[in-house]
Amino acid sequence: MEEPLIERMRVYGETIFAEMTRLAMETGSVNLGQGFPDTDGPRSLLEGASRRVLEGVNQYPPGPGRPELRQAVSRYRARHYGIELDPDSEVYITVGATAGIAAAMLALVERGDEVIVFEPMYDSYAAMITLAGGVRRSVTLRPDAVSGRFTFDPEELRAAVGPRTRMVLVNSPHNPTGTVFTPDELEEIARVCREHDLIAFTDEVYEFLTFDGRPHVPLATLPGMRERTVSVSSVGKMFAVTGWKTGWVMGPEPLVSAVRTVNQFLTFSANGALQLAVADAIDGEWEWVAAQRAALQGKRDRLASGLAAAGFEVNVSEGTYFVMADIRPLGFGSGLDVARALPAGAGVAAVPAQVFYDHQEEGAHLLRFAFCKRDEVLDEAVSRLTAWHGRGA
Repeated sequence: MEEPLIERMRVYGETIFAEMTRLAMETGSVNLGQGFPDTDGPRSLLEGASRRVLEGVNQYPPGPGRPELRQAVSRYRARHYGIELDPDSEVYITVGATAGIAAAMLALVERGDEVIVFEPMYDSYAAMITLAGGVRRSVTLRPDAVSGRFTFDPEELRAAVGPRTRMVLVNSPHNPTGTVFTPDELEEIARVCREHDLIAFTDEVYEFLTFDGRPHVPLATLPGMRERTVSVSSVGKMFAVTGWKTGWVMGPEPLVSAVRTVNQFLTFSANGALQLAVADAIDGEWEWVAAQRAALQGKRDRLASGLAAAGFEVNVSEGTYFVMADIRPLGFGSGLDVARALPAGAGVAAVPAQVFYDHQEEGAHLLRFAFCKRDEVLDEAVSRLTAWHGRGA
């Protein structure tokens, strides 16, 4: 029998996250590969979900999502960013941000349309653009020589636009580099969208995980962008419950309606009991969110200093769960080889950054480490990496 998978998806096999997690489990490694916390979210959130399940909220919720959650999302976007959303037509609940991304690409990208993405990129972007029949045009983020933070060349962004360009996909705070786009960088993106009448899709799942006082600025707040921007966020990173898979798509009614039309045939609806618990937390747990942000900033510093002491060159992370580390000071050139060797050799798992690039040579020397773990776990990972380096790797 011929390969049953459609041709355009054959390049997507086992994800690097699954491979690294498998290697970590086989070797008993400290897993700093996949980005999920090893502690739970606020107690009120967990108890609220349990209570709602026991109260009988166990059947299909409305397809667009529980009105309580749509209203809570609308309130926090207005409160934090001044973005006014109609909860009935401009907020739509999905099975995590990933489902929102999938539905948006399938709803808004025609076969042959081009989508500009910033690489390195979260792996689902590439897969879903491909599944929609779209074509990626990658603009590379590179470390600034002075600051060490990843940024893009505005000329490369403008050069990526062609006659078939349909959309610019923006992830800020950015996974995996940790960059939080500045207002000036966002204005460069907005200018391209306005001049070429492009849709902007923004992935803002790390919106409340920014460090050192940096603000998250939604692209939709810039002049001329509210009517052309569809955004996605979720509870997973906001409240450290990544397994809950509850997200929301936001934007002008025509764009959200298009996403809703597709998603009703993908997942239809998301867990209603969780939606109610999330709505309560969005309205009442902002002190917890602030404490989580402060704790993660400390963990970032803890891991970054440990990696530097172990011989890595560590790039600046302004947000998210991740730091990027350069392996070249250790005498290596292939991050993929090092990542596959680390579990058995050092007892630590990381992710090779090159898998997040279309131009893989750009990230061949980088590893991504997750710092959203307990301090003792981070310390153990650093201790193992230091010993591994001391043995001559």
